[in-house]
Amino acid sequence: MSHAPSKSRTALVAAAAAATVALALAACSDGGSSGGGSTTASGGGGEKVAAVIKGLDNPFFQAMQQGIEETAQTDGVDVTVQAAADIGDTTGQADKLSALAGQDFGCFVVNPISGTNLVQALVPVGAAGTPVVNIDNPIDADAASAANLDIATYIGTDNEAAGGKAGDFVVSKVAAGSKVAIIGGVSGDVTSAARVDGFKAAVGDTVDVVQEEAADWKRDVALTKATDIIAANPDITAFFAANDDMGLGIVKAVENAGRTGEITVVSVDGNQDALQSVLDGGLSATVAQYPYAIGSLGVQACEVATAGTDLPAEIESPTALVDASTAQQALDAFPQPFQEFDNPLTDLLP
Repeated sequence: MSHAPSKSRTALVAAAAAATVALALAACSDGGSSGGGSTTASGGGGEKVAAVIKGLDNPFFQAMQQGIEETAQTDGVDVTVQAAADIGDTTGQADKLSALAGQDFGCFVVNPISGTNLVQALVPVGAAGTPVVNIDNPIDADAASAANLDIATYIGTDNEAAGGKAGDFVVSKVAAGSKVAIIGGVSGDVTSAARVDGFKAAVGDTVDVVQEEAADWKRDVALTKATDIIAANPDITAFFAANDDMGLGIVKAVENAGRTGEITVVSVDGNQDALQSVLDGGLSATVAQYPYAIGSLGVQACEVATAGTDLPAEIESPTALVDASTAQQALDAFPQPFQEFDNPLTDLLP
């Protein structure tokens, strides 16, 4: 997201290269479920930051972890990263945060699985006056207010706008009145709902949304759902998936049905395997967001907050639609944005 997770362009290039190699190795060794874990990256004895993120069974959060750790090492921050066991491990994630909350950290970066699952664990953190930086998935504002929890800043994607970019792409690819299906994440999830709402607003009445399903953010569930949708609607022309993992499940269902190249599939995230799928002609497009940079900005926001400087209430991370014409460019730049982005924290960093 930023031009540098550190404060120099040179450091950015080195960090991005290291992260790309690390993620590639993770992808090779990961059988699809890395599980929860804890890592510590020492930045030379500086401010101590705790980060609690979603499950590393999804490459999106592997990239986020890399962004957090690379930036901490470069900027002289000691960071401890805890990850949920998987993307549905709401209780386990809260337990890990509770264990960290009693320790001597100067700032917390949190990426909750749901809008409320980390609120109670954050109560003692807020009571102690320790800054809380919320990234990627927003903490429910009403729940935070009820718990008297003050969030220093929220850093993440405009998910409605991301869904809108996917909708615009679908409208450009299919005929008016075409049948389209939507596969969202966990039912009731704020992020999924925003992406789906943005998609629907963009397509409007131009297409016929014949079915909408929830696949819990999981590839295998999306594969099953999409298989059933194709069987019930043989004239389906396009799918929208609220994340890349589900998008790749849909791609497999399309392939199994012998419909590759006939059915447009667009998703959101811009993970490395999704970018490769776009390049290879699987996914039609992905709306890329940049988890490496979201993690990087989370650490930088903690640096600003612990220095006593006020943060903006929200920091929007960039998105970009990646299709066959830009997939190679996006892969070459991964995990960094392939389009320029001005880091709003640059002038605030100590």
